[in-house]
Amino acid sequence: MIRLVLFDIDGTLIASGGAGVRAFAAAAEHAFALPGATRQMTFAGRTDVSLVRELFLSQGIEPSAQNITLFLTTYLHWLERYLHELPGRVLPGVSEALATIRALPEPPVISLLTGNVRRGAELKLRRYGLWEEFVLGAFADDHEDRNQIAAIAHQRGAEHLGRPLAGSEILVIGDTPHDITCARHIGAPCLAVATGGFTVDQLRAHDPAWAVENLHQIDLPTVCRG
Repeated sequence: MIRLVLFDIDGTLIASGGAGVRAFAAAAEHAFALPGATRQMTFAGRTDVSLVRELFLSQGIEPSAQNITLFLTTYLHWLERYLHELPGRVLPGVSEALATIRALPEPPVISLLTGNVRRGAELKLRRYGLWEEFVLGAFADDHEDRNQIAAIAHQRGAEHLGRPLAGSEILVIGDTPHDITCARHIGAPCLAVATGGFTVDQLRAHDPAWAVENLHQIDLPTVCRG
């Protein structure tokens, strides 16, 4: 039986209208005078800290803790602005999925597993009324490697439940191959949803437990029963 459900955010729970990518570009321009430096970067499934490090190394900037903090502080300023300027939405089936999980006779803990820094995750999810749905989370503040973020989410779930937690008792829900990989890292099944930038066929190529167009197309009570 699934005791912990770990949701990705971007492309899984919400579409922010490009607010995160726009804010990242604005931070590069305004904090480090790097207009256009993010145009060739791939964002899907990545962690905020790893993206900042990639940008700095490509531009010959020292990826020091001070520089990373400056970048992320500037990024969060612009993120909050763009979240309210750009058209975004909660993705299909998300609200129903959360309600279904909460209504189960023995509901699992609903948590986050995301490449966003914690404050960025909070800004995004509060914008769409979802932040309070999640009991726990693991974020890019915890580690810049997504597999390690998954391990931290696993540990926090076990601590919350007060007992060891097998990987088979965890369900990871995400929209990229990175989500499938990090689920495998902790021995958990992955429900892959094609609501981000990858098609169902592209996701299936990475062998998730399930791959669907959106969360309307999966029987979550059956999945959570194991």
